[in-house]
Order: sequence, then structure tokens, then C-alpha cells
Amino acid sequence: MPASRPDLALLPRPSRMSSLGGRLTLDRDTAVRALPGAEPAADLLRSLVGPAAGLPLAPSPEGRIVLALDEQLGGLGEEGYGLTVGPQALLLRAAHPTGLLRGVQTVRQLLPAEALSGGARGSGSWELPCVEITDVPELPWRGSLLDVARHFRPMDYLLRYVDLLALHKLNVLHLHLTDDQGWRMPVDAYPRLTTVGARRARSQRGPEGPGRTRFDATPHEGAYTKAELRGLVRYAAERGITVVPEIEMPGHVRAALAAYPELGNHPERRLEVWDRWGVCETILGVHEEVFAFCRAVLEEVMDVFPSPYIHIGGEECPTSEWESSPAARERAAAEGLADPAALHGWFMGRIGAFLVEHGRTPVGWAVSGTELPLDFTVMAWRDASHARAAARRGHRVVAAYHRTTYLDYVQSEASFEPVAQPGDPVTLRTVHDYEPAPAEWSPQERDRILGTQAQLWTEYVRTPEEIEYLSYPRLCALADRSWSGGRGDWPGFVGRLRHHTARLDALGVPYRPLDARSLATTAYASPS
Repeated sequence: MPASRPDLALLPRPSRMSSLGGRLTLDRDTAVRALPGAEPAADLLRSLVGPAAGLPLAPSPEGRIVLALDEQLGGLGEEGYGLTVGPQALLLRAAHPTGLLRGVQTVRQLLPAEALSGGARGSGSWELPCVEITDVPELPWRGSLLDVARHFRPMDYLLRYVDLLALHKLNVLHLHLTDDQGWRMPVDAYPRLTTVGARRARSQRGPEGPGRTRFDATPHEGAYTKAELRGLVRYAAERGITVVPEIEMPGHVRAALAAYPELGNHPERRLEVWDRWGVCETILGVHEEVFAFCRAVLEEVMDVFPSPYIHIGGEECPTSEWESSPAARERAAAEGLADPAALHGWFMGRIGAFLVEHGRTPVGWAVSGTELPLDFTVMAWRDASHARAAARRGHRVVAAYHRTTYLDYVQSEASFEPVAQPGDPVTLRTVHDYEPAPAEWSPQERDRILGTQAQLWTEYVRTPEEIEYLSYPRLCALADRSWSGGRGDWPGFVGRLRHHTARLDALGVPYRPLDARSLATTAYASPS
């Protein structure tokens, strides 16, 4: 569809769309007819469009907006939908309720951008272009990680974050809840995790000249209640988004050890929640008390988060403490392991098996792509080739190569960019050109790629404005590629994005402005 039509510049790009000509007018008398099973989607449409556009969208058996489940559309899968907008009526159909939720977001984008803001209702009527759309996502996992361990964000912001993901048809919120610098989820069996582990005295802010580091002496703290987290899960589910929690182990646990030093390799040592970034040397011990702790924590996590996937981290785990610990060396020998470093795979295997016994799939960050037990879903981040290595081994894989999906890198070399992770820019085009499963892979390898996701680690990200500046429009690029698939549509994406920014403006998103440099950057060439 030509990018010159702002009302048809949808993002992500639908699988098939054709203009029918004409307009459908929605006004205060427009009603919604939800057939059996479609009521949640009608409620979402009413809550997202109604207040912002000034339209009640009342339920009525005679409504001109019709939402319906149709089992004959099974070929569209769980998230696909069909949408027909004619001059007199709108029909949204899907085989699964989630497909209807995706279609609701398309209806929102077909409205004028002003209808998203709640600030310009005009005469109380709005026009939609008449179109026919059939839409199916390319990848089943289209996610975004938000790190709330390094810098805590209150729940009201997480709800906004979810709404922005849903607008772009992203379907996974990966919530990074624990790390060396903070523990954000309460655990009834271990209350000190939040009374102690959720507060640090200061934060390293980043480089300030050669060899120097700035510190923010202001204490940073925050933790969620279980009621808040359950509310987030419900809110996200109403928008077709799964919240995948991450509880780090056996490394990245300094906040937990500050609360419960007996879980470490030096029980007599008293630690503070870490106030620095990077990789901390302190890790969990391997005595049975540690596994009792991990099981108790994960039982409470599973009680709050119904996600089929539970992420347990596993990366960046220095083994020097195990190598110097008599107890760890004895444990390695008793388990028949070659050396204390091999305790890492053994540890992950035990915890992974516990999750499998409880009907969940363990997820871990892969250092090489081949080191995690086979029942793990692998997040491959260190090298683009690791996703293929994991797929060849038989893992399901979420491709998250850091040089194409980590949004905490700057977007350009311009001096106005915020302080960020050291490294070359991850540009808008780099994100859009990332191919999680290249065509030269075998069909079996490609089939094991669940999808991809963006990561926003928050060592240097302190405010909602910074989160959204770093995320958008790069998250738009990831959403477009992971839903629409297919390389080579960079010009089409740019044309649609130029119109889509009006929607971001209406929603108050402080995205990085588009400029000629960001829209012309040389594409990243993914290795096979």
C-alpha cells in the first residue's frame, strides 16, 4: 500500500491489505456487536478507543462494528485476523480471541492519529478508510525486555509500557525483576529480599572522562506487591501479551546475598546491594539450602505469573568463588563433575528440571548456544551464530543478538545521544534488518526459532522519557520485522514510520526524531 496514504500506513505491515475506497464514519451512535467469545476484544476496543476518541461504542445486537470468532479461519492461527471496513459496517473476525485483540490494534491505527490522544475530539465523529485486511504474524515470539532491577519503574508506567507494546502487536513483556543491583518481587518465604535487597545506597552513573566514574549518592529503591504484579499480568493478558518473569541465578544475585548471606559461598561475609554495573563476582553457593531457596522463590513466581515460560538468567556467572570454595569443590567431586566450573550446567539442570516438573519451560541466556540443558528455551545474545548453534542442538530459540536488539546502545554517534552502554550504535536500520532465521538455514533450524525480542537494560536509563527515547522508533522496527517478516522493505518501513510518528506524538511518546542519517544508515549484514 503506498506510503503516501497516511491512513493506510500501518505498523507492523499487514500480510495483505487492499483499499476498497470510501470511508466508514464512527460517531457517538456507533455501537458494537460482539458475538459469543468476542466480548473481551469488544471491551478492549471500547476502553482504548472510546475515551480517547469520545465514542461510547455501546454494546448492541444491531451494532455496525461486529466482532466474531470463526473456527473456519483456523488457518490464521492464534494471532491472525481478518478485517473488512466498508462504508456501512466494520467486521473483525478471527479463529482465536487473541487474533481479535490484534485486530483491535489495527482498528486503532486506521483511525486518525488524533483519535488516540483524547485531546482533539472535533465533532465527535471519526472516519476510517474502507479496507480489507488479512493478517498473520511471521514469528510467534515478538518481545521486549524491560530491566526494572537496575532502575525501578512504578506499576503505572509498566501499564503504559504494555499499551505501547500492544499497539505494535508485540506479545511478550520480559520483565527482568532481579539482579545484583536490586530485587523487585516480594517472596513471602524470604521477606528480606525486598526489605533489604530492593534498596541500594547509590548508583554508578557512567563514564566521566578517562578512567573516571560518576556516582549518584541518592539511594535507589523500589519493589512491587504481588497484587500489583498480578494486576500487570491481567492487564497484559487483556491485550494479548504474556509477562515472562526473570529471576537471575546462580549469578547476578548480589542483592539476594545482601539479604541472605548464608546463601553464598562465604556465609560469614556481609554484603551491600551492589552499587556498580558490570559483572559481580559474588554468586550463589551450591549447598542444599540454596536449592531450597530457589525452589521456594520459583514456586511463588509461578503462583503470580501463569506464563508457560520462566526465565532464570544463567549468564555472566563467574566461577572463581566455586573454584576457591572447599564446599563447592567437594560438591563438584561428589557429582562426578570435571571441575567446579561445571557446577554451572549442573545448577541450571537442577533448576530447569524443577520448572519442567511444574509444567513450565525454563528459559536461559546462552553464552555459546550449546551449554544449557535441552529442555531450556535459549535466548541467544552474545553472537549471531549462537542462535543457529542452539537450533541445531534441538533447542527452541529466541534470537536476541546484542548488536541488533539491545536498545541500551546509542542510536547514533551524535553528541546529543544520552549516556549508554559502551559500544557502536545500534541504529534503526540495524534493528529492522536483523533476520533471526536467515533463509540459508535449514528448514529444521528455522522452525526452532520462536522469534526475537528487544532488550532495554537500565544501568544508564533512569526515567520513562529515556526508556521511550531509546525504545522508539527502534522498537517499531523490531515489531515490523518480527510480525511482517521479509528483508528488503526498508523503504516501505520508512514511509510507514514517517506517518506512524503522528500516532506516537498523539500518545506522548518522546521518541528519537527521524532524520536523514538515521533513515539512510547502512544495513547490518547478519552472519549465518
